Amino acid sequence: MFRRSYLVFFIAAVFIAVAGIGANGQNAPVSGTVELDTNGTKTPVAGALVEVYRIDIKSNFPSAKTSKKGDFSFAGMPLGARFVFAVSAPGCAPTIFPNVKAGQERLLITLTPGDGRKFTEAEVRESVAKGTAASAGTGEMTEEQKKAQAEFEAKRKEIEAKNEKAKAVNETVNRTLKEGNEAFNAKNYDVAIAKYTEGIDADPEFVGSAPVLLNNRGAAYTARGTETFNKNIKSADAAARSEAKMNAKQDFAAAAESYMQSYEVIKKAPAADITDPKNTDLLKFTALRGAKEVGRLSVLIEQVDQKVIDVDKVLIPEYINVETDATKKTEASMILADLYRVAADFDNAIAGYRKILETAPDNVDALAGAGLSLVNVGYINNDKAKLQEGSNYLQKFISLAPDTHKYKADAVGLIDSLKKEQNVTPQKLPSGGKKKP
Repeated sequence: MFRRSYLVFFIAAVFIAVAGIGANGQNAPVSGTVELDTNGTKTPVAGALVEVYRIDIKSNFPSAKTSKKGDFSFAGMPLGARFVFAVSAPGCAPTIFPNVKAGQERLLITLTPGDGRKFTEAEVRESVAKGTAASAGTGEMTEEQKKAQAEFEAKRKEIEAKNEKAKAVNETVNRTLKEGNEAFNAKNYDVAIAKYTEGIDADPEFVGSAPVLLNNRGAAYTARGTETFNKNIKSADAAARSEAKMNAKQDFAAAAESYMQSYEVIKKAPAADITDPKNTDLLKFTALRGAKEVGRLSVLIEQVDQKVIDVDKVLIPEYINVETDATKKTEASMILADLYRVAADFDNAIAGYRKILETAPDNVDALAGAGLSLVNVGYINNDKAKLQEGSNYLQKFISLAPDTHKYKADAVGLIDSLKKEQNVTPQKLPSGGKKKP
């Protein structure tokens, strides 16, 4: 029932998403401008050399030269590290600009006229160690730079918080999926349902994990309902049989809701979150097929919850649209019509059976369903026309169905009653399924 390779893919997708967020949060740009102050006149310095030294550990960073406008930039520097810039240019005195951190932008480094020499690495590190790093700009940020730095720090903390949350969610999803699958394979459906639900609750709208867990939970509810029904249906205790039917009915309803949730998560998912459309389509088809199966089982035990109908009247047509096998399409249409019939919604049931008979006029199940539904409506409303039409369908059904069909004996008895009690004699239907004029 579980597609292990498919589940592995989606968990891998979660890891990739988290790793991507983390990587984006580990580096940040640094940029600024170098200017020359000559007796109060400030001009950009082109070609100034900006050398970068990391001072929390002994490590260097690639240097850069300023543009014609005196600008420089470093695309990504590690967060949390401490740097110092040694700046030199022809005709200028060198300067040391301390206290640089990743994320600072629009730094302003001011040089003064000088001999154009540059500091050695040893001089830079000694100056930093002694706390005498000298710079015309003193290494202090402007108010605008301080504001930008504060905004960056706030954003960095937000990213880190999101990373921690994503990590926790990812761990929960992986753990609950594994534990849920183990419980399912051991036929411990109560535990499986609880584990899948825990994983769903961790991130109920994420298309990379929620539909997998929702589909698995739907399968667990379906399996538990089926097992409950099968264990008790042959019991000599009438109360036990009745309780088993009701429990199965409730589990099938819960399964239908879980499949509907899966379908809706996929339908509403942002395009950017769908990393593999083929796998997402497979997840959607799994939900549609699961909902159809829940409908079939509900009909089989003749216990239909309204929630199953509400789900299947949406998902079964969707299933029919994507299913390529004509026989399976007809089976799905029959399930929906049968659901309406068992729930005593005879108008919708009749409409469903008639639609099937338009293309498959000799479909014995549709003939039986249409006949039984029409006769029920006829009795309820004292409508002899419906009784007549129902008997016509039932007569054709009897002529085509094998003796082993579960409704054949009932149909024969019903027609006999209609003849005796209602003076209704079946009339032959044409190949299209309707009575000849």
